[in-house]
Amino acid sequence: MGAIDVWAQLTTDRMAAAPWMATLLRWTKQTEAPVTPSVATTLKAMDDAGVDISLLSAWYGPSGSLISNEEVSNQIDEAPTRFRGLASADLSNPIEAVREIRNFVDGGKFVGVRIVPWLWDMPPNHRLYYPIYAACVELGVPVCTQIGHTGPLLRSETGRPIPYVEDVLLDFPDLVVVGGHVGFPWIDELISLTIKFPNFYIDTSAYVLHRLPPNFVSFMKGIGSDRVMFGTNWPMLSPAKCLKEISSLKLSKAQEDAFLFGNAHRAFRL
Repeated sequence: MGAIDVWAQLTTDRMAAAPWMATLLRWTKQTEAPVTPSVATTLKAMDDAGVDISLLSAWYGPSGSLISNEEVSNQIDEAPTRFRGLASADLSNPIEAVREIRNFVDGGKFVGVRIVPWLWDMPPNHRLYYPIYAACVELGVPVCTQIGHTGPLLRSETGRPIPYVEDVLLDFPDLVVVGGHVGFPWIDELISLTIKFPNFYIDTSAYVLHRLPPNFVSFMKGIGSDRVMFGTNWPMLSPAKCLKEISSLKLSKAQEDAFLFGNAHRAFRL
């Protein structure tokens, strides 16, 4: 089986125009290039790197939908064997948010929910998230969040694993939580949560593999071997660029298979 990319999105024009995107585009040297990939260019990028499935995210923030669930649904329909969806919702309207998630998330086409805390400037233990977590438990799907510092020039505090993610894991013991973007600089905190909670996973999105923090790589090869999943943050980074120097990690065959597809297959029930 090929790799599974657990963090990707087909950026819309309105998301690309968001002021906070400027820092990300500068970091990834895309200030002169389009950041609104098509399904066709996304599939080519996946094929070039041997990625079988990408999980496409919807994005909702205080200003409304940046990528709507309906748009993600239509993207999946163009390549239903290659894409799955991660729904999102408007936190400011909890009842409607739950309705939206129940309308889209079926465990087949949409396999989870993603909420990006820094976009809301609210840590994931804020009360407005809790109806969504309850809905995810009922639906049997993971909730995906962001951990670690933020690329955009917005507060990083919302991405700290302890106490924010820990509170969620304590309050919802049946909820699978996936923390994206590695968690730097709080690697020790995410390792401790992995030891404590069997339903906590991490993905490597927003990092090329040869630039992963050394203590994170050691974690991947040890107690984290069944918890870490591959992600890109496409189109900010391409799968080929992320995977180019995977050999530098010196993973065993079993560790590499778990990282590239096995852990994601289990966590998202693909």
